[in-house]
Amino acid sequence: MLLADRGYDADWIRELAMKKGAWANTPPKSNRSDPICFSPYLYRARNQVERFFNRIKQCRRVATRYDKLAANYLAFAPMVSIDISEVALS
Repeated sequence: MLLADRGYDADWIRELAMKKGAWANTPPKSNRSDPICFSPYLYRARNQVERFFNRIKQCRRVATRYDKLAANYLAFAPMVSIDISEVALS
């Protein structure tokens, strides 16, 4: 599923998402002539995802990307998310 804001409401973006096997849940622009399928309930999850990435970027190592190898960078992201969840639970 592709959750994006109104700025990404374009037919070519929706078609590209379909080719990749995803469904684009983007609110329609005010000037859209043909109606599209949009779920405001699913769109609320976008806020949670954005807040998660904002919290991950609080970690200096992730924000500045000190790791040269992508594997090391991707391995550190779950550790940061675990740290964030522990702080939120306490």
